[in-house]
Amino acid sequence: MNRLLLPLTIACAFALPAYAQDKHGDHAPKFGGVVVETKAGDLELVAKPDLIVIYAGDHGKPLKLTGGSGKVTVFNGSDKTEAPLTLVGDRLEAKGSFKVAAGAKVLVEVSLNGKPAVSARFTLK
Repeated sequence: MNRLLLPLTIACAFALPAYAQDKHGDHAPKFGGVVVETKAGDLELVAKPDLIVIYAGDHGKPLKLTGGSGKVTVFNGSDKTEAPLTLVGDRLEAKGSFKVAAGAKVLVEVSLNGKPAVSARFTLK
């Protein structure tokens, strides 16, 4: 019995961190956009030709935004378009004219709830 106890304990010790890590991996898009993980949490970008929306979440749950601002830059070939992000309810929005074709790169710099700014890079699908 004692011979089995030590190997069983070691096996459990190595298995538990892998099980716990699996619970933090919910990075699926909730709004049909592209998700990137940052120090501030998960950022989901939803891009339309006239509107870019950033949703913030933490481990699959939406962040309650009490403050936020930032800047979005869309790169499509040689075209570059910048716009400010403003807080609208539970998300950040930028209005303008954006070329949001598949493969376009989007750089987002945001500050959420008074915390230091973070950057995220997205590639549109």
